[in-house]
Amino acid sequence: MKIKYIAYSALLATVALGTSSCEDFLSKNPDSRVELSTPEQMRMLLVNGYTNGNIALMCELSGDNVIDNNSPNELGNRFNLAEYSRLDNELFAWEDAESDSQQDSPTSVWDGCYHAIACANQVLKRVAEFEAEGRGDEVAFVKGEALVIRAYHHFLLANMFCRSYRGPELSKAVQGIPYSTEPETTLSVIYDRGNLADVYDKIEADLEAGLPLIDDATYEQPKYHFNSTSAAAFAARFYLFKRDYVKAEQYANEALGSEAAPSLSQLSDWWSQSFTDPSQAVQYYVSVERQNNFLILPTESTFQRHIAGGRYAFNRDGKAATYESAGPSWSNSVGFHPCYLGKYYYSVNQEYGGWAANIYEMFEYTDRVAGIGYPKAVRVEFSAEETLFCRAEARIYLGKIDEAVADLKAWDDSRKAGLTELYPSSFSTLTRESIVSFYGTNDPGSGIVKELHIDELYPVDGYSVTAANEPFLQCVLHFRRIHLIGDGSRWFDIKRYGLEYSHAIGASRVETLTMDDPRKAFQLPAEVLSAGMAPTDRAVLKAPDESQIIKATLKTSK
Repeated sequence: MKIKYIAYSALLATVALGTSSCEDFLSKNPDSRVELSTPEQMRMLLVNGYTNGNIALMCELSGDNVIDNNSPNELGNRFNLAEYSRLDNELFAWEDAESDSQQDSPTSVWDGCYHAIACANQVLKRVAEFEAEGRGDEVAFVKGEALVIRAYHHFLLANMFCRSYRGPELSKAVQGIPYSTEPETTLSVIYDRGNLADVYDKIEADLEAGLPLIDDATYEQPKYHFNSTSAAAFAARFYLFKRDYVKAEQYANEALGSEAAPSLSQLSDWWSQSFTDPSQAVQYYVSVERQNNFLILPTESTFQRHIAGGRYAFNRDGKAATYESAGPSWSNSVGFHPCYLGKYYYSVNQEYGGWAANIYEMFEYTDRVAGIGYPKAVRVEFSAEETLFCRAEARIYLGKIDEAVADLKAWDDSRKAGLTELYPSSFSTLTRESIVSFYGTNDPGSGIVKELHIDELYPVDGYSVTAANEPFLQCVLHFRRIHLIGDGSRWFDIKRYGLEYSHAIGASRVETLTMDDPRKAFQLPAEVLSAGMAPTDRAVLKAPDESQIIKATLKTSK
């Protein structure tokens, strides 16, 4: 069900100017809008309260999983492959992404998030009217979902279009994004972006207010909504990013259970399954029947087309640190982790790089005869595994190393389930000692271990990276990178930890991303900038050439 003519936020409308949907909206008399008369109508509106934008292309092309096949390899050989779109070139080079406003673009992410926020705000406005009438109990469940929706989509926007969060004081100097809390009926409103500290404070307030009100019994299919488990998983991720490790562990426990580690039945069995084709594999991966899937979001995306057999791909170091990586309890003696057997595909040429079936595109036909429709990518937005990594990381900072290792071992065991007997020489047991040996004594190569700068970006008393805990942090980051490759999550770890790396572009160009590089914040969509919102400051200040300093000094001294 779609409820039309609900007033969208002007933040969204500025993006939609010139489109047919906006023209339809403007042609309607506001008095003809559908009113939210019942809690059921509010619940149905929140079906549309989740973004259909996909962050994967923006984040993966900007991150360290993807390489340019047109740059020279270790032998000096290079290909001459075409990119899927010019947007790919801009994202890979960390330039302003201006050439596309369709699927997978900054416009689609911005538009999708503020659409979801607009739905939530419309519901919350009507909830307030119910509460004023003394009927708050009737709408508590939709209030809870709407608040968490609003918190999450602002959180996503902040982590895409702002620099990394640096704590309540330092973040006051970091550019934010508009935090929308009221339905808007006026177009061309110029919004102040504020600062990131205020954005995080408002996210936390909405999240904490919404969590106790979530009621799973009100959902027809809870895994398409913020249910009690996925909402707790979001809270665990939020507090991990905020470096409040006590609360991160607390909410992860709510989502996973407080046991030392989850059972294999709670984690994905996708790795031990056999599939006949990638379509079957991805449908199993995103199934609501899988216990490990907490929140599932259908999005409009052509992501797989951009990284399958073309110029940009999961290849070379990006592949060697993920799909083909060795690890502290497995070797890559068969060329890649055996769990990818039957789930790892090459397009056109193996040398161009490969991809796993969990990112395979689904196509929604509107006319099968004509062969037209919409490309879709279904995201597992929150899962037991991702929450497990949040808890393990929090526990490391809290000094609970044995508990963190138990969490990491649970993930490792789930990936090896059913394969150990087939490949006995490829596997060993994950232990504290094996983690320290693999990550602590030397760099295992391919950029798996990178210098961690989280304490420089966001110092927190009592929590820091030390020689003793760093191998375990490197293990969490590596496992998370492997498991979540293809969904863009690695980009947020790059920002949080100030990871540095380079992109080789074409025949000879090399760009390097530094610890607090301003290009780690994406530029706002061109449509939003043209409407008057302040742009993201992405200027990289380079040291002037020494000869120019001398000339400037001589000129000043005359």
